[in-house]
Amino acid sequence: QVQLVESGGGLVQAGGSLRLSCAASGRTFSTDVMAWVRQAPGKTREFVATIRWSGGSPTYADSVKGRFTISRDNAKNTVYLQMNSLKPDDTAVYYCYAHQAPYTYWGQGTQVTVSS
Repeated sequence: QVQLVESGGGLVQAGGSLRLSCAASGRTFSTDVMAWVRQAPGKTREFVATIRWSGGSPTYADSVKGRFTISRDNAKNTVYLQMNSLKPDDTAVYYCYAHQAPYTYWGQGTQVTVSS
C-alpha cells in the first residue's frame, strides 16, 4: 500500500504561480511512475505531468508544456508540480497518482482555482 498526500493548492490570479507537493509513504520502494492528474468540473481526468521514479525525461500534457514542471525528491519520497503562468482553464482538482505494477494509487486531491 502507498499513501499519497497532496498540498499546496489554493486561489491564485491568472499569471500567478503555485507549487503542489505530493508526499508518498508506505511501500514506496517499488513505485515506477508518479504523475499529477487534474479534473475540472464536467470534464474527464487529464494527465498533466508524469515522471519516472528512476529517472528519465518527464512528460507533459500539451496544455501545460512550458508552464508546468514536475520534479521529485527521492530522499523525501515527494513529487512536486511547479505551475507558472496559470490560466483560468487550469482550475481543477489536482490529484497525485502513483503506479506500482499492477496497482495504482491516488491522493485525495487539492483544489487549484485561477481567477481571471
